[in-house]
Amino acid sequence: GGTFIGTRLLALILRLRPHADSSLLAGLILFFVMFPSATAAGLGGILVAGLAAGASKFVLAVRGRHVFNPAAAGAAVATLLGVGAAGWWVANVYLLPVVALGTALLLYRTRKLSMGAVFLVVGIGILLLGLVQGGMEPLAGLQLVLSSYPLLFLLGFMLTEPLTLPPLRRQQWLVAGIIAVVLALQLSVGPVFLGPEFALLIGNGVAFLLGQRRSVHLSLTGSRALTPTSTELVFAPEHPVRFRAGQYMELSLPHAGADGRGSRRVFSITSAPQDTGTLSFGLRTAESGSSFKRALLTLPESARITGTLVGGDFSLPRDPAVPLLLAAGGIGVTPFLSQLRDLAARGEERDVVLVYVVRDEQEIAYRDELEQLGVRVVLFVQSGSVPPSGSTTALPAGWVHGGAEPTAENLLEAVPDLPGCRVLVSGSPAFITRTRARIRSAGGSRALTDAFTGY
Repeated sequence: GGTFIGTRLLALILRLRPHADSSLLAGLILFFVMFPSATAAGLGGILVAGLAAGASKFVLAVRGRHVFNPAAAGAAVATLLGVGAAGWWVANVYLLPVVALGTALLLYRTRKLSMGAVFLVVGIGILLLGLVQGGMEPLAGLQLVLSSYPLLFLLGFMLTEPLTLPPLRRQQWLVAGIIAVVLALQLSVGPVFLGPEFALLIGNGVAFLLGQRRSVHLSLTGSRALTPTSTELVFAPEHPVRFRAGQYMELSLPHAGADGRGSRRVFSITSAPQDTGTLSFGLRTAESGSSFKRALLTLPESARITGTLVGGDFSLPRDPAVPLLLAAGGIGVTPFLSQLRDLAARGEERDVVLVYVVRDEQEIAYRDELEQLGVRVVLFVQSGSVPPSGSTTALPAGWVHGGAEPTAENLLEAVPDLPGCRVLVSGSPAFITRTRARIRSAGGSRALTDAFTGY
């Protein structure tokens, strides 16, 4: 309740739109972090933590973007004021299975498994080493670490917050390692014990220094249908946005009737980094889409939304001599379009082939743009109503039909030098899993992937 009130109050004072879902989530996390109490003083401390958590999203913010995890900030403020304390009672043997399962699902969903591995290896390693040196058996020590320290809860429900993470994977590994070290060493600064909440805040500070922390307002300048089930939206940013071709932007659009997927979503940028006055996004517009997409698609021209972060490591290798195989499933072609536009803008010639898989020929997005860019395309149409493999009937110059499905045999036939290519795959998680396995069967290298979890 305190978190909700703090958010509403500061939003009212600053004349900003509050994010109710975010404040309720922070309050729920604080419920598991703060010491439970039924006394007036104890409840007052929890209220202060909630108010501070809600206020932190505005007070501890830079250019419209909060720097610190709100729940951790609230717990830290209550501790520093001496009105409450973070007990992290969620770390107990009874809740361990639920917390572990929830953390695993969140790490998988947010594609932060490698970051989670770094955090757990470092944190568990340091804590376990200390226990073993104190005479405890390794297995007993491991059980104690997992059941009595809030490593899993902090990792899954707090560290994975996208707004407080740096944009690049290696930066996320560094931040996860720093947080794990501070947490595991159990340090103190004067009378203040640096508990897990302080460890997370330190990591948030490092993440802020590493990444682009400036949100940007985007004004809608136009839209167009790409296919019967996909649309491109074009925005004018209030100031130029720095990004690398292949990266994504998180868009924030608070709206009435928001569903469980919330008011923020990430979309691959389709414009080139050189187009400083334009940011464009291609998105799938299925009837069963999220409330966010419905609100986004009904925006009037000149309406403004907020871009809250730029991130992602889905980039082409720097060596221009490396041949490239880009495999796109449906709207997964969007990051490749940005990369191809970037290459054209820089006048860089590369050996590139795009394997493009669509349900039917009406679902070929950006056909004209790909033709103008001159990229070689192997088209797979899953409906099967296409000419045989290798045919160029009714296709732009440089395009060939590959068949209905990109099997290992079809891929090798269409791209004989596949084993020597650097492979990038973009599309739905199912498409990535299927295509990556087929490319490996064809002798291809390990693929860099960009999963579109919003399908």
